[in-house]
Amino acid sequence: MTTKRELAAASKRTCFRLDDFIAGWIGGASSVVVGHPLDTVKTRLQAGKGYKNTLHCVLTIYRKETVAGFFKGMSFPLASITVYNSMVFGFFSNTQRLISKCRYGDGRHPCGMLDLTMASMLTGLVSVGMGAPVDLVKIRLQMQTQPVLAENLHLASNTSSSASIPLHTVDIPGQRTYRGPIHCISNILQTEGIQGLYRGGGAMLMRDVPGYVLYFIPYTIFCDLLNPDGKANPHPGSIWLAGGLAGSISWVTATPADVVKSRMQADAQLQRKYKGMLHCIIHSYRSEGLQPSMDILKTKWSWQELEHSV
Repeated sequence: MTTKRELAAASKRTCFRLDDFIAGWIGGASSVVVGHPLDTVKTRLQAGKGYKNTLHCVLTIYRKETVAGFFKGMSFPLASITVYNSMVFGFFSNTQRLISKCRYGDGRHPCGMLDLTMASMLTGLVSVGMGAPVDLVKIRLQMQTQPVLAENLHLASNTSSSASIPLHTVDIPGQRTYRGPIHCISNILQTEGIQGLYRGGGAMLMRDVPGYVLYFIPYTIFCDLLNPDGKANPHPGSIWLAGGLAGSISWVTATPADVVKSRMQADAQLQRKYKGMLHCIIHSYRSEGLQPSMDILKTKWSWQELEHSV
């Protein structure tokens, strides 16, 4: 006969499951390897200068930095985004079960739309705590060559036409600020303090809270539609398709906030351009309108299809 203690232990096991975190870790590592080159292009389009469109950005990076340029700053995301992804998906799945346990008395009870919305919003809030420093370091490392190119263009414009100076040979001491992820974190803490690691955190909240709602709810709906028999182990192709479609939907709304986040995070203290999130939004819109978001959205659709399906 099953005792009350055994029932309580079984109930706790259904509310918290470690395998969700393990699955998120594996998915995070896979998504970094697959998606980092396109993420580099996305970051350069968002915070860089001199790129006409996605294709021009890809060709420019390849010509000036070779294939290695697409993988700049990947070591830190590979180590950190795996943990971040594990935390996000583990937290979301376990929050779902906790909400079901509190509302229906059974952690295995299917969640309604309100339950999914609450779990998604909480996941978005928690993700910023770890995700903001990870994104900041990744973007600073990805953007290291950009100030050099900008300064080279400035020097070239102030040089007489008779003096032809190839852009890649102009030497500007001290432009390569960071030697690696650890040095980047240390430098930010010394110059900007702990709040420096969360620069762009407000824009990330604007991106992730609605972004996760518009990812997890469509993902759940698509999974149900693609698995009408309710099988415990749906076909992997269904999961990949559901993840890709849900990722595309979520980034339609998330892209403008992501542009602001990336620009604020790439905005180093010694070359500070934006006073705050609102100033960044106004400045970006006045100088470029909505076009950057449209160009980046095209890149993101390709990137998110790969990343979220993985």
